[in-house]
Amino acid sequence: MVIAVDFDGTIVRDEYPGIGREIPFATQTLRMLIEEGHRLILWTVRQGETLEDAVTWCRHKGVEFYAVNRNFPEENDQTDEEYSRKLKADIFIDDRNIGGLPDWGMIYQIIRERKSYEEVLLRGIEESRATPRKKWWQL
Repeated sequence: MVIAVDFDGTIVRDEYPGIGREIPFATQTLRMLIEEGHRLILWTVRQGETLEDAVTWCRHKGVEFYAVNRNFPEENDQTDEEYSRKLKADIFIDDRNIGGLPDWGMIYQIIRERKSYEEVLLRGIEESRATPRKKWWQL
C-alpha cells in the first residue's frame, strides 16, 4: 500500500519552521509499516532546507521514505512532462483530517486490519461494553 504521511502536526508537534517533539509512537509505527512492505511518501509543505531538516530528522529516527513530495523518487517536477503534484496514495495520514489525527496505535490498527476508522472505534466500544466493570469497592 502507498501511504502519504504529513510531517508537521502528524509525525512531530507543529512548530514549523522548527521541528517539534515527536508525537508518541509516530516513528515506531512508520518503521513497522515500512517493515511490512508499505511504501511511505513524506508529503509536506516543507521545501528546501526545512524539508531537508525533516527528512534528516526522520532518517535519524530510522524512517526512510520511498519518496518525498512526489509519487516516485525519480520523478522530477522540472523535467518530467508527466509530473503531477497530486499524489497517488492509497491512504493519507495528516493532522488536518476531518475529525483530527487518531493516535498512532489506532492508525496502525486501521492500516493493518484494512478497516475504517469508524469500524475500529465501534469494535473498541463493543469490546469495552462486553468486559464487565468492577465496582469501586472491588478494586
